[in-house]
Amino acid sequence: MEPERKRALIEALGIAALVTAAVTVASATLPDKYVATAVGFLFLGAAWAMVWRHDDARVREAGLAFGGLVIPGALDVKSALRAALPAIAWALGLAAVTFVPFFVGWRWWWHAGGAFHFALPKGALNEAFGQLVLIALPEESFYRGYLQSRLDAVWPPRLRILGASVGPGLVIGSVVFAIGHLATIHEPARLAVFFPALLFGWLRARTGGVGAGVVFHALCNLFSEALGRGYGIY
Repeated sequence: MEPERKRALIEALGIAALVTAAVTVASATLPDKYVATAVGFLFLGAAWAMVWRHDDARVREAGLAFGGLVIPGALDVKSALRAALPAIAWALGLAAVTFVPFFVGWRWWWHAGGAFHFALPKGALNEAFGQLVLIALPEESFYRGYLQSRLDAVWPPRLRILGASVGPGLVIGSVVFAIGHLATIHEPARLAVFFPALLFGWLRARTGGVGAGVVFHALCNLFSEALGRGYGIY
């Protein structure tokens, strides 16, 4: 392996290990009501340190420009909308394709039977905001924005899947994502997030940014929570 690629690999895995350790400690030591916020800030802080504090080219290369929202200078509203609307469309389209098979698999996994009773949680808007801003945005910014992009620099994507160029970085980033979830909550079932992570990473590669993955990630979490409430599982 070329020295430059080797340095990029060591950096990516080293930063991932440090961030995983930090969020594990935060999850184990902080009161429950503060954990999501603290973990979110840790991921965003890592993304800032490794991407956002660098030049604009690196920010765009990592897919973290968000239509220019985080790029210094006057905000171009039209440019931001041109980035946001397709990202939302991609997220909704993928949700339309995947949520039915996810529902079937979810019922099988949890042995859920009986009638489904839809019920909005108290503070539904707060929950949606939290899933989008405190969970999906920080995780996608770090795992797909920084980590997957850095791993792609080590192993340039050469496999074409449904219009997206992907490589080992997609799989390795998804493995690290799953390990991070297991480290914070020690339940083997947490490793199952490896599979949606592949979709998040595919969206990153297909759209060139993390915006679609942020929206789809939040939708997945909200859908899972709705199924759990509806069937009385959690």
